[in-house]
Amino acid sequence: METSTHLVIQYAAGPTLLHDVVAKLSAEQLDAVPIPGKWSTRQVVCHIADFELVYADRMKRVIAEHQPTFFGGDPGVFAAGLAYESRDLREELDVIESVRKQMTRILRLLNKRDFERIGHHSDDGPISLETLLGNVTNHLPHHVAYIEDKLAALDRDG
Repeated sequence: METSTHLVIQYAAGPTLLHDVVAKLSAEQLDAVPIPGKWSTRQVVCHIADFELVYADRMKRVIAEHQPTFFGGDPGVFAAGLAYESRDLREELDVIESVRKQMTRILRLLNKRDFERIGHHSDDGPISLETLLGNVTNHLPHHVAYIEDKLAALDRDG
Protein backbone atom coordinates (compact mmCIF):
# COMPACT_ATOMS: atom_id res chain seq x y z
CA MET A 1 0.00 0.00 0.00
CA GLU A 2 1.33 3.43 -0.93
CA THR A 3 2.40 5.70 1.92
CA SER A 4 -0.12 8.37 0.94
CA THR A 5 -2.97 5.84 0.82
CA HIS A 6 -1.98 4.52 4.24
CA LEU A 7 -1.84 8.08 5.62
CA VAL A 8 -5.31 8.90 4.26
CA ILE A 9 -6.72 5.82 6.01
CA GLN A 10 -5.04 6.80 9.30
CA TYR A 11 -6.15 10.41 8.88
CA ALA A 12 -9.78 9.35 8.38
CA ALA A 13 -9.66 7.17 11.53
CA GLY A 14 -8.43 9.96 13.80
CA PRO A 15 -11.80 11.32 14.99
CA THR A 16 -12.84 7.88 16.26
CA LEU A 17 -9.62 7.60 18.25
CA LEU A 18 -10.26 10.96 19.90
CA HIS A 19 -13.96 10.29 20.49
CA ASP A 20 -13.21 6.96 22.15
CA VAL A 21 -10.85 8.52 24.69
CA VAL A 22 -12.98 11.56 25.58
CA ALA A 23 -16.20 9.52 25.80
CA LYS A 24 -14.81 8.06 29.04
CA LEU A 25 -14.62 11.45 30.74
CA SER A 26 -17.02 13.10 33.13
CA ALA A 27 -17.56 16.86 32.91
CA GLU A 28 -15.25 17.29 35.90
CA GLN A 29 -12.51 15.19 34.30
CA LEU A 30 -12.85 17.12 31.04
CA ASP A 31 -11.83 20.37 32.76
CA ALA A 32 -9.40 18.93 35.31
CA VAL A 33 -5.75 19.90 35.12
CA PRO A 34 -4.08 16.96 36.89
CA ILE A 35 -0.67 17.75 35.42
CA PRO A 36 0.40 21.28 36.46
CA GLY A 37 1.20 23.58 33.57
CA LYS A 38 -0.65 21.44 31.01
CA TRP A 39 -3.99 22.04 29.35
CA SER A 40 -7.22 20.38 30.39
CA THR A 41 -8.68 17.79 28.04
CA ARG A 42 -11.28 20.33 26.85
CA GLN A 43 -8.46 22.72 25.95
CA VAL A 44 -6.58 19.95 24.12
CA VAL A 45 -9.67 19.11 22.06
CA CYS A 46 -10.16 22.81 21.21
CA HIS A 47 -6.52 22.99 20.12
CA ILE A 48 -6.98 19.96 17.89
CA ALA A 49 -10.14 21.44 16.35
CA ASP A 50 -8.48 24.78 15.65
CA PHE A 51 -5.45 23.20 14.05
CA GLU A 52 -7.56 20.79 11.98
CA LEU A 53 -8.82 23.91 10.22
CA VAL A 54 -5.29 25.28 9.83
CA TYR A 55 -3.98 22.02 8.37
CA ALA A 56 -6.98 21.61 6.07
CA ASP A 57 -6.40 25.11 4.72
CA ARG A 58 -2.71 24.35 4.15
CA MET A 59 -3.46 21.08 2.37
CA LYS A 60 -6.13 22.66 0.18
CA ARG A 61 -3.75 25.44 -0.80
CA VAL A 62 -1.04 22.94 -1.73
CA ILE A 63 -3.54 20.95 -3.79
CA ALA A 64 -5.14 23.92 -5.54
CA GLU A 65 -2.44 26.59 -5.79
CA HIS A 66 1.06 26.67 -7.25
CA GLN A 67 3.55 26.50 -4.37
CA PRO A 68 1.51 28.58 -1.93
CA THR A 69 2.93 30.20 1.17
CA PHE A 70 1.28 29.65 4.53
CA PHE A 71 2.04 30.82 8.02
CA GLY A 72 2.64 29.15 11.35
CA GLY A 73 0.26 29.47 14.26
CA ASP A 74 1.20 29.66 17.93
CA PRO A 75 -0.93 27.18 19.91
CA GLY A 76 -0.53 29.22 23.09
CA VAL A 77 -1.83 32.36 21.39
CA PHE A 78 -4.82 30.42 20.04
CA ALA A 79 -5.55 28.97 23.50
CA ALA A 80 -5.28 32.38 25.21
CA GLY A 81 -7.45 34.21 22.70
CA LEU A 82 -10.08 31.68 21.64
CA ALA A 83 -11.87 30.79 24.91
CA TYR A 84 -10.74 27.17 25.06
CA GLU A 85 -12.03 26.74 28.60
CA SER A 86 -15.59 27.73 27.59
CA ARG A 87 -16.12 25.92 24.30
CA ASP A 88 -18.53 23.04 23.80
CA LEU A 89 -16.83 19.64 23.52
CA ARG A 90 -19.43 18.17 21.14
CA GLU A 91 -19.06 21.13 18.76
CA GLU A 92 -15.28 20.75 18.78
CA LEU A 93 -15.51 17.02 18.05
CA ASP A 94 -18.00 17.75 15.25
CA VAL A 95 -15.56 20.24 13.67
CA ILE A 96 -12.76 17.67 13.75
CA GLU A 97 -14.98 14.97 12.27
CA SER A 98 -16.43 17.22 9.55
CA VAL A 99 -13.09 18.63 8.46
CA ARG A 100 -11.51 15.19 8.29
CA LYS A 101 -14.49 13.75 6.41
CA GLN A 102 -14.34 16.52 3.80
CA MET A 103 -10.54 16.36 3.46
CA THR A 104 -10.57 12.55 3.25
CA ARG A 105 -12.94 12.74 0.28
CA ILE A 106 -10.62 15.24 -1.44
CA LEU A 107 -7.45 13.30 -0.62
CA ARG A 108 -8.87 10.05 -1.96
CA LEU A 109 -9.36 11.69 -5.36
CA LEU A 110 -5.69 12.61 -5.71
CA ASN A 111 -2.93 10.74 -7.50
CA LYS A 112 0.59 9.97 -6.28
CA ARG A 113 2.08 13.09 -7.89
CA ASP A 114 -0.44 15.32 -6.11
CA PHE A 115 1.03 14.23 -2.77
CA GLU A 116 4.42 15.51 -3.96
CA ARG A 117 3.08 19.04 -4.48
CA ILE A 118 4.86 21.65 -2.38
CA GLY A 119 3.83 24.59 -0.25
CA HIS A 120 6.09 26.98 1.63
CA HIS A 121 5.71 27.26 5.39
CA SER A 122 6.85 30.61 6.78
CA ASP A 123 8.97 28.90 9.47
CA ASP A 124 9.71 25.42 8.10
CA GLY A 125 10.27 26.15 4.42
CA PRO A 126 9.16 23.83 1.59
CA ILE A 127 6.79 21.08 2.66
CA SER A 128 4.96 18.48 0.57
CA LEU A 129 1.30 17.57 0.76
CA GLU A 130 2.30 14.11 1.97
CA THR A 131 4.34 15.64 4.81
CA LEU A 132 1.47 17.96 5.77
CA LEU A 133 -0.88 14.99 5.80
CA GLY A 134 1.56 13.01 7.93
CA ASN A 135 1.90 15.91 10.37
CA VAL A 136 -1.84 16.36 10.89
CA THR A 137 -2.42 12.60 10.97
CA ASN A 138 0.14 12.25 13.78
CA HIS A 139 -1.06 15.39 15.60
CA LEU A 140 -4.25 13.80 16.87
CA PRO A 141 -2.74 10.56 18.32
CA HIS A 142 0.03 12.67 19.86
CA HIS A 143 -2.58 14.60 21.83
CA VAL A 144 -4.67 11.51 22.59
CA ALA A 145 -1.60 10.16 24.40
CA TYR A 146 -1.56 13.35 26.51
CA ILE A 147 -5.25 12.91 27.31
CA GLU A 148 -4.55 9.34 28.40
CA ASP A 149 -1.73 10.64 30.63
CA LYS A 150 -4.23 13.05 32.21
CA LEU A 151 -6.65 10.19 32.85
CA ALA A 152 -3.89 8.15 34.48
CA ALA A 153 -2.95 11.13 36.67
CA LEU A 154 -6.60 11.60 37.67
CA ASP A 155 -6.83 7.90 38.58
CA ARG A 156 -3.69 8.20 40.72
CA ASP A 157 -5.00 11.32 42.46
CA GLY A 158 -8.58 10.23 42.85
